[in-house]
Amino acid sequence: MAVHVVSDLDALQVLLHPLRIDILEALRTPASAASVARELGLPRQKVNYHLKELERAGLVREVEARRNGNFIETLYQAVARTFIVSPEAAWSDPARADALRHQHALERLVEAGARLQRDAVALLDRAAFDGEEIASACVEADVHFADEADRAAFIDEYFAMLRELCDKYGARRGLPYRVVVAAHPKVENREEKQR
Repeated sequence: MAVHVVSDLDALQVLLHPLRIDILEALRTPASAASVARELGLPRQKVNYHLKELERAGLVREVEARRNGNFIETLYQAVARTFIVSPEAAWSDPARADALRHQHALERLVEAGARLQRDAVALLDRAAFDGEEIASACVEADVHFADEADRAAFIDEYFAMLRELCDKYGARRGLPYRVVVAAHPKVENREEKQR
């Protein structure tokens, strides 16, 4: 798995320890607690403790047990190359889940944002660790609408144009790409408001 989304609060708490992040990086390929300890310059017992916490949280898994002299050496590997934290892990108020249940378009926007984040991070890893050149594009635009009717008309025309483009180019054979189109009210962050 390229990307593991941490949405469980317990797993998030386990992940927040800086040493555990180093251990996960060391476990991109299978390794034992002893070899990770040597790589990080730490006592094996310390690494083993944190490794067990990562395993309990489902962030690493045992991949092999082999005999090494009189000992059984257990090899572990991270369950993914990269970990990202879902915003849901910090949602303690059930009002958010309730809002998503009642606003289907907003639910789709949140899901698309999460999927876009996962895909972008997986592509970043391919560029960073596999040396791959990633052909990608991102277009953002701010649009102002006089009223709800203008917004609805824009969305209708936009999707008609998009459908035409997808029909024209989507039928061709070749590499598959995901196209994400979203429209939502602009959210101003604090920095923009202070300008």
